[in-house]
Amino acid sequence: MKINWLMVLPLALTTAFFGVAGWQLANNSDDLSAGVDTTALPSAQQGNAAPPLDLVALGDTPLLTREALEGEELVILNFFASWCPPCRAEHPTLTDLAEAGVPLYGVNYRDREVQALSFLDELGNPYALIGADPTAVNGRDWGVIAMPETFFINADGIVVLHFRGPIVRRSLENQVRPALAELGYTLPELPDLSEIETN
Repeated sequence: MKINWLMVLPLALTTAFFGVAGWQLANNSDDLSAGVDTTALPSAQQGNAAPPLDLVALGDTPLLTREALEGEELVILNFFASWCPPCRAEHPTLTDLAEAGVPLYGVNYRDREVQALSFLDELGNPYALIGADPTAVNGRDWGVIAMPETFFINADGIVVLHFRGPIVRRSLENQVRPALAELGYTLPELPDLSEIETN
């Protein structure tokens, strides 16, 4: 029987495609299990002065302004939204960092005020200052492309680290702390989760 290669070619290409995709998925899964964000993109803000902030008040919470980003050794600026499941996942870690003394500021991104306030009412509000960016104008200026995104800013108002994705304990220990340490910055140690769970 004579083989028609034009009929076999699509099957061969499909098999090759799924083989490569499977290999990449396996490698990415290994990286992600180690707390490495393989989808990270370079940040245009990292190493530069923090862009302006022109936020609107979120309920009666204290309003965040650009001036508040300067003067502390290191502050954390977190873009979040109530509709973002990873924002919910990172909330306990951010709360722990704020309770450990790191100034934490929030930008509520493309959200409805009632839903944002409900999110904070349910999970607690760890942000010392906060503002809303309902039309994403600030997010655009900061280079935000997905939720959540977090910026670490030094006393001079320079973005020393931009992290895309949720800051959960694993990413904090495996990515954020080492990256900050290379730049000469440290974050306070947080309570051991196993100790918290047994108490």
